[in-house]
Amino acid sequence: MVVIHGVYVTPRFPLPSSSARPLNTCCFNGNSSLSFFLKKHPLSRKIFAGKQSAEFDSIAASDKVLVPDNLDDDPNSISEEPQRFDLEIQTMEENEAVRSEDQSSVFDPSNVVKERGVKPRIVPPPSDGKKIYEIDPMLRSYSSHLDYRYGQYRRLREEIDKYEGGLEAFSRGYEKLGFSRSDAGITYREWAPGAKAASLIGDFNNWNPNADIMTRNEFGVWEIFLPNNTDGSPAIPHGSRVKIRMDTPSGIKDSIPAWIKFSVQAPGEIPFNGIYYDPPEEEKYVFKHPQPKRPKSLRIYEAHVGMSSTEPMVNTYANFRDDVLPRIKRLGYNAVQIMAIQEHSYYASFGYHVTNFFAPSSRCGTPEELKSLIDRAHELGLVVLMDIVHSHASKNTLDGLNMFDGTDAHYFHSGPRGNHWMWDSRLFNYGSWEVLRYLLSNARWWLEEYKFDGYRFDGVTSMMYTHHGLSVGFTGNYTEYFGLETDVDAVTYLMLVNDMIHGLYPEAITVGEDVSGMPTFCIPVQDGGVGFDYRLHMAIADKWIEILKKRDEDWQMGDIVYTLTNRRWSEKCISYAESHDQALVGDKTIAFWLMDKDMYDFMAVDRPSTPLIDRGIALHKMIRLITMGLGGEGYLNFMGNEFGHPEWIDFPRGEQRLSDGSVIPGNNFSYDKCRRRFDLGDADYLRYRGLQEFDQAMQHLEEKYGFMTSKHQFISRKDEGDRVIIFERGDLVFVFNFHWTSSYFDYRIGCSKPGKYKIVLDSDDPLFGGFGRLDSKAEYFTYDGSYDGRPCSFMVYAPCRTAVVYALANHD
Repeated sequence: MVVIHGVYVTPRFPLPSSSARPLNTCCFNGNSSLSFFLKKHPLSRKIFAGKQSAEFDSIAASDKVLVPDNLDDDPNSISEEPQRFDLEIQTMEENEAVRSEDQSSVFDPSNVVKERGVKPRIVPPPSDGKKIYEIDPMLRSYSSHLDYRYGQYRRLREEIDKYEGGLEAFSRGYEKLGFSRSDAGITYREWAPGAKAASLIGDFNNWNPNADIMTRNEFGVWEIFLPNNTDGSPAIPHGSRVKIRMDTPSGIKDSIPAWIKFSVQAPGEIPFNGIYYDPPEEEKYVFKHPQPKRPKSLRIYEAHVGMSSTEPMVNTYANFRDDVLPRIKRLGYNAVQIMAIQEHSYYASFGYHVTNFFAPSSRCGTPEELKSLIDRAHELGLVVLMDIVHSHASKNTLDGLNMFDGTDAHYFHSGPRGNHWMWDSRLFNYGSWEVLRYLLSNARWWLEEYKFDGYRFDGVTSMMYTHHGLSVGFTGNYTEYFGLETDVDAVTYLMLVNDMIHGLYPEAITVGEDVSGMPTFCIPVQDGGVGFDYRLHMAIADKWIEILKKRDEDWQMGDIVYTLTNRRWSEKCISYAESHDQALVGDKTIAFWLMDKDMYDFMAVDRPSTPLIDRGIALHKMIRLITMGLGGEGYLNFMGNEFGHPEWIDFPRGEQRLSDGSVIPGNNFSYDKCRRRFDLGDADYLRYRGLQEFDQAMQHLEEKYGFMTSKHQFISRKDEGDRVIIFERGDLVFVFNFHWTSSYFDYRIGCSKPGKYKIVLDSDDPLFGGFGRLDSKAEYFTYDGSYDGRPCSFMVYAPCRTAVVYALANHD
């Protein structure tokens, strides 16, 4: 039975398949009764147990609980007649687990919200989802699939409303499961239907598996209530280690609780330890600054806290807060996207093999220090996006969700469908009721508890298709998106999570990493879409790598323009020339593609340059600006790429021996390439400084003119002979001359508005490492008469390998 706000509730859960593969057991050698934070550890803080007056405020129980049956292997099959069950409700004595029947203790969720003094938040009910056919009439040919998809979404919404009290209540699963605190004591609950016996162990009971035996209801929820000590202190001290020991079909195992809020790897140990995290009121971080409004133009600085130091070390939340956030603000970005927040045992996974979904990475500090970082960003006016991973999970069985209750089909699909062969990770079963509760609650947790302003959802393409987008070349044919290879359960989950986020947090932003170009991806759920605000325009970065492998003579202006503008009408995109993917070891950044080893010897301004350096600096600026100018409604840069970071990213790692006997060499666990050399971009004696100054000018230009979100975009010239691209975006005119030697005097360019123009950004400015061939104070007057399809035109000088932006002189 489950305790919800002082009452016992018996929900029904589906029983998993009994099939399971062998599992290595882990029994902690528990002879320590000390808090983890009392040990000598780099993350030691003043975190000790203390009496708290704050009462655990749980969400209300609903009249019914619904759990759909397990699905078969058909990705589109969902039980049409799910089981419905009445709740058994029982009262709980404050200091002992005495249960007595009381069917009258049923709470209405809206009353709970009202009692908290919080304005009720409600996710609007679904509409008919038909507007997508008005937006894109081509979708009518696939209406059977799309109507079925929306019907599944509507059905889930109705069942969640009926049996869980709505998405608002359903997405607060962290108040039901895991550890919850009341004035009377601590309740711990875990859904582990495959386990045959369970007990809570930890420092608080000397790791005695017989001390605190948990009880299981007939539907697989294990529970224990620990009353306060006689002096009123909690039974489990804050900061102490905890695990759940289970007798499973795979043997005895100790697991970190699935809903743990913090976990830490002790020195000299491999598995992480779950930490009971409940600091006293005086140690809890209190947010001081309001969250910024959603910016109209989204300019994202993608960052990884751990590798954000100039020194070879794991950086901290505090250092990032004090050193990196002001840099991001100064550069002109209005959003920071933080990677690797969710705890991951393997640092070199870049945060993508998550083990503890509700816990922030302990390598960088405590939860309170992460909150302080986010609050400081808000003070600077920066929105903070989290790189969230709901597409897969770590295969770790000791400190992750894999084989949590000893069965293969607990949180994940069983068999091959539940394993990603390329990523070596587990794949969620999005058709499971409890997986929906877990993931929706996880998305709510980080917004509610940590005040994140939104998410970049990782690996969405892998979620939406049973083939995971592997070895599939998407051509844009709609049959590729709406067929049997579409995982409707996963798409429905994405609709639910977007609907929940935007309904409860209207200012929140969601960005989806999708390479397939799924139609309706960035159309609101109410209109029949998947509901993301933005899609990452991933094809652009791939195209730049493809182009950089060619000679300058083989660059095609039309190919560049087509790739930058090839996106679905009315669906917003985030463009980028390179992200963290291009910076990883085994790949090369744009700067390295352009300048290679010359970057080590010829970037000092007091030394002669080389043709390779001159070409690289010029094209690096042009590539970034044309990507921002034409590529989408938002822009992203990975930290360090704004100044052409000279080296790749290589996380500390050891040698790996694969099952086939081959060996992947390690790097001796070195942190040398797992950092960012911001000092290079700041040094006025290095040419990196000019690249950074240009990036800053580019961001501030967009801030002033807002060209990325302007509805006006017109490409007036893409000349393959001259190697010139000219376009209008908003009130600006962009002129790019990609020719390697030819500069053009009195070059006529079309424009839409008459008047006097001026230069507002010149990549050839000496400040940006250019040659200063243009007069920044020159004025350009328009001529009447059509030219390149525009009503006006003016004459300019277009030096080779330059990008120049013009604006009407009276714009201000």
